[in-house]
Amino acid sequence: MKQIWKPGTMIYPLPAVLVSCGDMERSNLITVAWTGTICTNPAMCYISIRPERHSYPIIASTMEFTINLTTESMAHATDLCGVKSGRDIDKWEVTGLTKGKGVNVSCPYIVESPLSIECRVKEIMHLGSHDMMIAEVLGVLADDSLLDPSTGAFDLGQAGLINYSHGHYYRQGEEIGRFGWTVKKK
Repeated sequence: MKQIWKPGTMIYPLPAVLVSCGDMERSNLITVAWTGTICTNPAMCYISIRPERHSYPIIASTMEFTINLTTESMAHATDLCGVKSGRDIDKWEVTGLTKGKGVNVSCPYIVESPLSIECRVKEIMHLGSHDMMIAEVLGVLADDSLLDPSTGAFDLGQAGLINYSHGHYYRQGEEIGRFGWTVKKK
């Protein structure tokens, strides 16, 4: 039997990401769990953030951001960037994370992140508590230590990614299958 609850956002787990915005001199980090893929061709994604957040006007004015996937070693920084405001502290300095110069955007990426996705905002949808920033992916920066030297295949499973689920952070689990494995011929 299932209990009936009021409407809520219970689609979990989600990636816990750090979004970087601004430029190399004045930038900020914001923790975001409301993020995802919209389209593969053209490559598009979204983030949803509250308009009162410090990063919101930075992104709205530059129309750029970078999504940085987070790992277990980045968990403390990920949480801190979600509970402290860039109005009050320099999150780069406090977390010890390293700024990398963006390739396709002016905002920095996080060097310690295994994968950074550089984005340009195409549209901001005002939805309620959060606004959705729909963005085109301009480039992806992948940590070459996760590349298999013989095949060139990228193994993000080895990165130690973390997820967010209803107020808690979790390590990503082990692989149980691969897309199409249920119909693969033996």
